[in-house]
Amino acid sequence: MNKLLGILLCGLIAGITTVLSELKIGSFSLEIIGAPVFSILMGMVIAMAAPKLPGSDKLKDGIKFTSKKILQWAVIILGFSLNLGTIAKMGSQSLPVIISTISTSLIVAFLMMKVLKMDKKVSCLIGVGSSICGGSAIAATAPVIDADDEEVAQSVSVIFLFNVIAALVFPYFGQAIGFGSEGFAIFAGTAVNDTSSVTAVASTAEGLYGVEGILSSAVTVKLVRTLAIIPITLALALFRTYKAKKSGNKGSEFSFKKIFPWFILYFIGASIVTTIIGILPESDFTVIYSGTFVKAMKWLAKFFIAMAMCAIGLNTNLINLVKKGGKPILMGFTCWAAITAVSIGVQLLMGMFYTEL
Repeated sequence: MNKLLGILLCGLIAGITTVLSELKIGSFSLEIIGAPVFSILMGMVIAMAAPKLPGSDKLKDGIKFTSKKILQWAVIILGFSLNLGTIAKMGSQSLPVIISTISTSLIVAFLMMKVLKMDKKVSCLIGVGSSICGGSAIAATAPVIDADDEEVAQSVSVIFLFNVIAALVFPYFGQAIGFGSEGFAIFAGTAVNDTSSVTAVASTAEGLYGVEGILSSAVTVKLVRTLAIIPITLALALFRTYKAKKSGNKGSEFSFKKIFPWFILYFIGASIVTTIIGILPESDFTVIYSGTFVKAMKWLAKFFIAMAMCAIGLNTNLINLVKKGGKPILMGFTCWAAITAVSIGVQLLMGMFYTEL
């Protein structure tokens, strides 16, 4: 019962932030901020304003469960939105740009970690979040490297900052430097961290370019990037096992089975289910699955991430986060700037920069 109370609290706050994230203020949509960021901020504010909530001891277990297990469930459910066949068909053209930007971000994060002497786990989360898909990638990576809630909160906050800047600046920047509509779609899908921000950037660009299709193309490119969660989390699990074994006595107490990201296998399984149903002859079932069910799973995945981010916020000291924020922000900016430059550069080299839809 105690666990349920904490889960319900996170669910209530996630419900409020989901409504907030769908509001519009004039022409400005709060969608570029997103429910997960609203949730983590609200959680941190509540933790700071009321460090001793009435009955907080009863809420603790449910909050911890939400920040760990429900976060993994969100990643699994996200798999239902990925049709591997469609992604392979539409994303193959953008694959060189995706590989280049992901590699760049990870290398830059590693170098900045050495230069700035930053915490390894925060550096890893920022590098993976910048290169793959923001909060979803951080959600998948955190349990594999055993990152705590404050490290996750710090990384999500950095990713959020540059998502907002990208959403406000990139559509006008892309048009100013002469991107073609298809070239910009690939740019948005590779240089913007989070799916909600990719959607905001691409939607604004469609209005500026007067062309439809930028949004769907950009989101497809972004989904191809999402698949990089699989090899990266597996590689991190193997690396952590290798380091533990190399350390000697500690290695004998270390279990690869315990840190293996089993939820990633379920994520793959969900993607395979959607892919198989996508190639079946059209029927009432396939239409309902591909339409209603997949949309519901996308919404539920976002809601679960919002719940988990709220739980993480409730376990985070906002004052400490601000004090430690300088180096992570510098790392996030460097990764973001490098990804932007590489996305533009590779497209220029491949002759994709000026292409139109």
